[in-house]
Amino acid sequence: MTTPRKNSNISTGAAILILIFALLFFVLAIRFFYIQATGKADGEALAEIAQKQHTRTSKIEGQRGTIYDRNGEAIAQDTGAYTVVAILDKKQTKDKDHPQHVVDPEKTAEKLAPLLKMDESKIDSMLTRGIKRGTFQVELGPGGRDIDNVLKQKIEKLNLPGITFLRDSKRFYPNGVFASSILGYAQKDDTGKIVGKMGIEKVFDKQLSEEDGYVKYEAAKNGIKLPDPKESIVAPKNGDSVTLTIDEKIQTFLEDAMTAAAKEYKPEELMATVVNPKTGEILAMSNRPSFDPNIRDITSYRNPFVENSYELGSTMKIFTLAAAIDAGVYNGEDRYQSGSYKVTKNSVPINDHNGGVGWGAITFNEGIQRSSNVAVAILANEKLGTDRLYKYLDKFGFMDKTGIDLPNEASSKLVTKYARDRVTTAFGQASAFTPIQEIQAATAIANDGKMMKPYVIKQVVDETNKKTIKKTKPTVVGQPISKKAANETLDILETVVSSDDGTGKPYAIEGYDVAGKTGTAQIPGPNGGYLHGHGKNFISFMGFAPAKDPKLLVYVAVKNPTLTPQETGTAPLTAVFNPVMKNSLQYLGVEPEKTDEDGKKTEDKKVDSEITLKSYVNESVDSAVKDLKQKGLVPVVIGKGDTVESQSPTSDTIVTGQRVFIKTSGKATMPDLTGFSHRDVIRFSEFVKVRPSALENGYVVSQSIKAGDPLKAGTYLKVELETPKEFSSTLNKLKETEKSESDSKKDDKQLD
Repeated sequence: MTTPRKNSNISTGAAILILIFALLFFVLAIRFFYIQATGKADGEALAEIAQKQHTRTSKIEGQRGTIYDRNGEAIAQDTGAYTVVAILDKKQTKDKDHPQHVVDPEKTAEKLAPLLKMDESKIDSMLTRGIKRGTFQVELGPGGRDIDNVLKQKIEKLNLPGITFLRDSKRFYPNGVFASSILGYAQKDDTGKIVGKMGIEKVFDKQLSEEDGYVKYEAAKNGIKLPDPKESIVAPKNGDSVTLTIDEKIQTFLEDAMTAAAKEYKPEELMATVVNPKTGEILAMSNRPSFDPNIRDITSYRNPFVENSYELGSTMKIFTLAAAIDAGVYNGEDRYQSGSYKVTKNSVPINDHNGGVGWGAITFNEGIQRSSNVAVAILANEKLGTDRLYKYLDKFGFMDKTGIDLPNEASSKLVTKYARDRVTTAFGQASAFTPIQEIQAATAIANDGKMMKPYVIKQVVDETNKKTIKKTKPTVVGQPISKKAANETLDILETVVSSDDGTGKPYAIEGYDVAGKTGTAQIPGPNGGYLHGHGKNFISFMGFAPAKDPKLLVYVAVKNPTLTPQETGTAPLTAVFNPVMKNSLQYLGVEPEKTDEDGKKTEDKKVDSEITLKSYVNESVDSAVKDLKQKGLVPVVIGKGDTVESQSPTSDTIVTGQRVFIKTSGKATMPDLTGFSHRDVIRFSEFVKVRPSALENGYVVSQSIKAGDPLKAGTYLKVELETPKEFSSTLNKLKETEKSESDSKKDDKQLD
């Protein structure tokens, strides 16, 4: 029997395989020990790779800075918004009885169109086209973006399958058409970031802009946080807040008057501003056409006060008069021949506004009252001389920009070549200036000769650390005339309004002495020369009140108003100036002048003044309330105890006519918040530690916790607010109801 012979080829193959596996094992072992020793693979740290795979990042959104009025009322702010989205993918529906996608595009479009203010066919087309293309979801156009919670709730009540919402934010302007040329607007760019595009929103975009934060944490593959997530948080940085010099109430007076005047007279342009001449603060500014920053519904977004120059007309006579008085060449009782005047033998005559007829030989004072071009031409050409006049105009700031903190300020346009043009500049023709230059110059007339730089930014605050990073102080930019000359000018301007012959007579306000000057300028035509026709003018009025010590300067101008043959250019101006000046003075506490038994006028009084608050803690509630009322403050008692336990504002705080909260001993009770501003509600909530609902701007008309009910820290407080205009209407209705009920009770008693 023979032994089988081994196959040499098999042995060789097995040896080779063993060798390969041995080498492979050796390589893997070396790599294993390398990775274990270094913690790296292919040059990358394995821990870092693992961390990336298990780390999640969630964005924490910052908020753009809020813009406030001078009293802390929000006039531009970020607010919650929603985008309407239609889910079109059928796969999203798991239960046919409860569809989660758009089932009927036509019906959906029919229901949504009136709410979104979009064309029904357009919505239907968007939905149908998306379904055909197999699109997962579509946003429903411009009408479906940036909608508020009220509209969202209305849409939700329709119970439309597939209609849902994406949470977003938008820039919100609670007052609509309100100081729009100052505020400007901000809107989202292509990346979804809100960016300033005009006005303060643009100029202070860097300060207002926010920086988003984020939170990082470790999670399992399914995204769920691990028990020890090792969170790292980078807090968002909210934008700085900007406080303006604008006063919401005065601005509202102005906007209401401007809207009514624009509606009635349909001018090409209408502009007005209210200024504190002692400081240069712009308290209100508006123009027509204007726009709602929430909508941006006009084609021109210019601020004519700053960005346009005009031949300003006879309001410029104020400064020629002041210069002549300051130079000692004005004698108001001197007489001249009115009607017509030639600067040189061959020049075109300068005529008075009554067709060159004039009023015979009259005094210069009467010439100013009647707004005589000839009187001012003689002052400029013969009394002052045009070289000296132009030096005064330079002192009054007409040769330079004011440097106001608003964008795109235009330059003046001086015409000096011909002697006649130099003289006509004295009464507002030939040369062109910006209204803001004239307003700056006018502050010198109302402020003892000291000229104040106009400004709209009160302060900028870093909201992260509450640090004030910019605070504007009143700035004297020159003293073109003496205090004596300024007061004499005001005295003469007061007669322009009070005199029977004065052109400013329509601007008289009962209870207040008004000083001012009217202006009517021709408008240059597109092909040279000037426009002609009734109302084809730039008509203006610069007014100061009270005349002896002006608290306010109000300037109003209109271009090309639509007038009936019987109406004069003063009609649209008095419709703005008179109510705005009167309401603003009363709001500021400047009481109307009264007469005593001898018929003499009493002095103006200011009811509001700055008071340093003392501590009322441990005093009796009755004595604290009495003392606060005597100081012109408004005490708000929280509780029914007899002793003051705490107060807000605290002692040593400077206050001006505001609400002072005093919490009594014992249980806290809810006060009546009717009429509280947004700011008051926030202050109250912080003081008693309740949680207010999301607030809009305005004044309280209802509250969720009734007055007198117990008040607990941490309780939610929901209030309903109305805009100043709406609140005023509500208040009037309440007063009428109370009067009606009171009269009814009286009638009942009489019947009894």
